[in-house]
Amino acid sequence: MNPRVSKVLATNNYQLDLLFTNGEQGVFDCSGLLEVGVFKELKNQHYFSQAQVFDGTVVWPHEQDLCPDTLYLDSVKK
Repeated sequence: MNPRVSKVLATNNYQLDLLFTNGEQGVFDCSGLLEVGVFKELKNQHYFSQAQVFDGTVVWPHEQDLCPDTLYLDSVKK
């Protein structure tokens, strides 16, 4: 099983700065999701900035979430 997210910071350029439970840090680019279904709402920068960690992944208030494995495997590690 891949590490889960323990901290998230949403940036102004639709990226998520992530800290994983194994201590690694990564950046996940959400810009490719902004035209897809429920993720269109993330185009609103104020809404995007409301990202938070819940149960090891990243979620937003209207129930958008990202697979924790995708966040780990597709993030650019720092």
